[in-house]
Amino acid sequence: MRSKLSVAFIMLVILGGASTILTACNTVEGAGKDVSHAGHEVSEEAREHK
Repeated sequence: MRSKLSVAFIMLVILGGASTILTACNTVEGAGKDVSHAGHEVSEEAREHK
């Protein structure tokens, strides 16, 4: 009984970690796009006030 519980817990941790990693990939990609967009806006403002 204890062995089955240990295996179930380990699988839960692995699945939780995998879902976190897959979600983080999308989050990092979106954050990169946001930072890039902000950089372009700052560059445009700098060009206008040069």
